[in-house]
Amino acid sequence: MSHPHAHRLEPERPTLRAELRDAVAPRTVALVVAVLLLQLGFVLSYVGAFHHPVPRDVSVAVVGPTQQVADQTAAALNGIDGSPLEATGTTDAAAARADLADDTTSAVLVTSPTSTQDQLLVTTAGGAATATAVQTVLTRAEATQGRTLAVQDVLPAASGDARGLSGFYLVTGWVVGGYLLAALLGVARGARPATLRRAVIRLGAVLPYAVLSGIGGALVVGPVLGALPDDAATSWALAGVGALVVVAAAAVTMALQVLAGTVGIGLAVLLFVVLGNPSAGGAYPPALLPPFWSWLSGVLPNGAAVDAVRRIAYFDGADVGQRLLVVAAWAVAGAVVALVAARWHQLRADGRARSPRAPQAPEPAAA
Repeated sequence: MSHPHAHRLEPERPTLRAELRDAVAPRTVALVVAVLLLQLGFVLSYVGAFHHPVPRDVSVAVVGPTQQVADQTAAALNGIDGSPLEATGTTDAAAARADLADDTTSAVLVTSPTSTQDQLLVTTAGGAATATAVQTVLTRAEATQGRTLAVQDVLPAASGDARGLSGFYLVTGWVVGGYLLAALLGVARGARPATLRRAVIRLGAVLPYAVLSGIGGALVVGPVLGALPDDAATSWALAGVGALVVVAAAAVTMALQVLAGTVGIGLAVLLFVVLGNPSAGGAYPPALLPPFWSWLSGVLPNGAAVDAVRRIAYFDGADVGQRLLVVAAWAVAGAVVALVAARWHQLRADGRARSPRAPQAPEPAAA
């Protein structure tokens, strides 16, 4: 007689694939892969931008005793392999110095008709790396002609602004504060605002933070540390730039969150950190970066803001409006996209809530 439990089936054991799928959700795997790609992109962007800095088309004014001599010298400099310089000839030394003072040109070469030594005027406030690169290129070019250079820094960076990097770090702090604020609001209340009204409130909450952040940053680099000029006009101008930068970073991050959910935070890091920081003109100005990063410097808010801070601090705000327009465009675009996307999600949710359900049996008529 067989045992009553002899034919009881053993429970089927899950396969290794099923166990892995249960332990690690596909969404988690996708996020891990995204983080890996972001990490590799960080390495690629920073090393790609900084591993081989060389000057490209750095503007130089050549002052000669006659226009012919100035043009001939400029043409010789423009013919150097790799096009490190973009030289133009002139006989007006005062105009060339004025261009240097408002950052229209990066250096001025004053040729001497009576000696073998020429004079090179540079501004380390415009970027110590650029001044050094121009000096290196011109020293070699002069040596081939049996000539030498006397270098004069006509507009040095502030004593507390080592290599002119304070503006870069200031803008980096503002950008980080902006996207971290938006990320924090998203984590606390959901990446996607439930309604358009909540999206408006969330954007509005950014404004007082941006004002305080702009003023605080200007105070730190000015009166507190003396890294940048600390007169009242400069400090207030920097505070305004800071507020605009924070609004732009926060609005763009919020827009990315509304479009992509939590993944939007990673996209903000890609935009502002992976691409924005190495192209912003910190360690090396755009003229020394590879073409892709040099182009990014002019279109991303990081580079535009760094250039705006530098111009306000050292060049009396020359042409600063164009740089601020770039930052403002990002702020407006981020806010518009965030609001439109939030409204779209709200309409979809309302549509699902109003969608007809399965027909139900009619209620019996009242007796």
